[in-house]
Amino acid sequence: MSADGTAGTAPAQERLAEALELLADHPVVDGHNDLPWALREQARYDLDRLDIGADQTGSLHTDLARLRAGRVGAQFWSVYVPCRLTGDAAVSATLEQIDAVDQLLARYPAELAPALTADDMEAARAEGRIASLKGAEGGHSINDSLATLRALHTLGVRYMTLTHNDNTAWADSATDVPGVGGLSAFGHEVVREMNRVGMLVDLSHVAATTMRAALATSAAPVVFSHSSSLAICDHPRNIPDDVLAQLPANGGVAMATFVPKFILPAAVEWTARADENMRAHGLHHLDTTPRAMKIHRAFEEENPRPVATAATVADHLDHMREVAGIDHIGIGGDYDGTAFTPSGLDDVAGYPNLVAELLTRGWSRADLAQLTWSNAVRVLRDAEAVSRELRATRGPSNATIESLDGPGAADSADSPDGQPS
Repeated sequence: MSADGTAGTAPAQERLAEALELLADHPVVDGHNDLPWALREQARYDLDRLDIGADQTGSLHTDLARLRAGRVGAQFWSVYVPCRLTGDAAVSATLEQIDAVDQLLARYPAELAPALTADDMEAARAEGRIASLKGAEGGHSINDSLATLRALHTLGVRYMTLTHNDNTAWADSATDVPGVGGLSAFGHEVVREMNRVGMLVDLSHVAATTMRAALATSAAPVVFSHSSSLAICDHPRNIPDDVLAQLPANGGVAMATFVPKFILPAAVEWTARADENMRAHGLHHLDTTPRAMKIHRAFEEENPRPVATAATVADHLDHMREVAGIDHIGIGGDYDGTAFTPSGLDDVAGYPNLVAELLTRGWSRADLAQLTWSNAVRVLRDAEAVSRELRATRGPSNATIESLDGPGAADSADSPDGQPS
């Protein structure tokens, strides 16, 4: 396979066999999978109608057999809701997403193990089950309420992405016009309360100013649940090198994503045209329902799509390892949250192809074990330790966005790193 990902997708059989052997002991922790939203959109959570116990190829990127084939040992299931849902509607939809994950866990107990802690992840691996954690994708899910944040944690949410594609009132998104210059005073309080309760601060989707502000405030390691390298592909959803370089001091982990428009420069412009085509048909550009995919495929037939491969992802991981170090990288595929996937990483069965590619590039078995399993488990364990320390010294914050960001609160709105809020 070529290093630039433009030729060849099938790794040598011996490398694939070695990858499968390694993954038997050190399975993949994936930072982000949007199956719950796909179940909502396609079947309104009717798990008989869309049963992941059966082959769902053509409908979903994810089912149990393909998770097993991909050697997935732990999955953060995204309980994403779109930014068009705001206020209490966003909170209610997030609760429905959480319930959907709980329904999956109840339906498939032999395959999926509920997990709240790093110890739970290790126990699930020992049992041969897939540790299942929850991640909320977007701070709009808490409706500017720290009590709601705590409630989500009680319901099993173990990370929250501070924004999705749009700003919140207290944090800037990578794909919106800057609003507060990173984090407002309330945004910093959200980070501190996440540290206290033991919820990982997820910096995927946020602006670089928000990344830096959160790193300046967070007492616990952060994660990027599904982001790649800005230096390799100049897309605002990716991580600048100066931020990657801060991860060793923070202890965090950046989990490389597979979304072609974030990892392959040639795909950025093509995707912009494909998104415009979706809007011209009255559909949201992130829609992956069968009707939407039919429109996507028709556009692709007339406009050949630049195709990413496992080598494309490996290019990002090579660079991220060089800048952040082997202790601070992981994998976050974003399956069932994207219309297109790389060749060889078509669905959740594809992870061994990535590991085989990295073996071909000379990655050691020890380094790969950290990438696939150990780093993600360690970052959650470290966040738990910080939470125990903070809970011993302070109680819940009852601050409000009005008290910290409203009129008269301007003097307290400067963020610790000097970024304007």
